[in-house]
Amino acid sequence: MPPVSPVRVILANPRGFCAGVERAIEIVQRALEKYGPPVYVRHEIVHNRRVVETLREAGAVFVDSLDDIPDGAVTVFSAHGVPQSVMDHAVQRDLPVLDATCPLVSKVHREGRHHADKGREVVLIGHAGHPEVEGTSGQIQGGVLLVSSPEDAAKLNVRDPSAIAYVTQTTLSVDDTREVIEALKTRFPDIQGPDVKDICYATQNRQSAVRQLAREADLVLVVGSKNSSNSNRLCELAIDEGVPAHLLDHPNDLDPGWLDGVARIGLTAGASAPEELVTEIIDSLSKIVPTEVVEMDGIKENMHFKLPEPLRKAVS
Repeated sequence: MPPVSPVRVILANPRGFCAGVERAIEIVQRALEKYGPPVYVRHEIVHNRRVVETLREAGAVFVDSLDDIPDGAVTVFSAHGVPQSVMDHAVQRDLPVLDATCPLVSKVHREGRHHADKGREVVLIGHAGHPEVEGTSGQIQGGVLLVSSPEDAAKLNVRDPSAIAYVTQTTLSVDDTREVIEALKTRFPDIQGPDVKDICYATQNRQSAVRQLAREADLVLVVGSKNSSNSNRLCELAIDEGVPAHLLDHPNDLDPGWLDGVARIGLTAGASAPEELVTEIIDSLSKIVPTEVVEMDGIKENMHFKLPEPLRKAVS
C-alpha cells in the first residue's frame, strides 16, 4: 500500500493577536501582578473564550456592570471601549480604573467627537449590539446613526445632508465598509470621514492574508470565538473566495469530516485568538491525517501600544 501523502497546513501571516489585544491582556495581567486578585473587568477583555478563562483562573472577575464591582476595586475597561456614561460612573464611584480600550478604537472616538463638535451628525458603520459600537455611540455627543449595510444607508434620515460625517467599527470587513461608504457618499456628497484605508491595520492585514490563503487552500479554518467580529469576518471572506471555511473556538470543534478530499488546509486566527490554540489545532489535525506545516509570507507587524501610566511604572 503506497504511503499517504501528507496534508499541507498553510499558516496565514499575519494571524492572531494584534497590538490592541496584546495590550489589553497585558493590562489585566500586570494589574493582577501589581494589585493582586481580584481585578474586575467590565465585559470580556477581548472576545476569546480561552483568553477569558485563563485570566479568570488568574483572578480576573468579568462583570456586566460597574454596579457589580465593589467599592475601591481595581477596574479594567475592555479593549472594545465604553460609553462616556460608564467612565463618568466610575469617576463618581472613585473606582481605580485602567482603560484597556484599543488606541485605534479611541482614535475613532476622537474623530466622532470632533465631527459632533463641528455640528455634524455622525453616522457609525457597525453592527448593533457589538460592545465597540455601544462604546463609540456613547462617546459621541448626541449619539450616532447606526448603519450596517448599503441598504441602511439608502434609508437614512438626517437633519442636514450638508452637515454629516461617518466613522467605522474597526473590526468590519474592508469590502463591506467600502460598499457602505460608497452608498453614503452617493446619497450625501458632502459627507466627511476617514478613507477606508484608515480602518484598523490588523483588520486589513488579516483580511488580506486570509484572501491569499483561500486561493492556496481547499479548506480554511479560522481560530476564534463565535462572538469575535473580526474572526467571523475572516471566515466570511474565505467563503467569498469560494472555499469552505469554519470557525473554531477550540480543537474539539474540529470535524474530521471537513477533511475529506482535502489536500491543503489554510489556517488563520482572529485578532483576539492566542497562538496556543493554533498549535493545538495543528496537533489535532495531525492525529487525524499526516500533515506538513508551512507558513505563508506576509506583512511583519511591529505595532506596539503603551500601557497605562500606573502599569508602565510598575514594569520600568
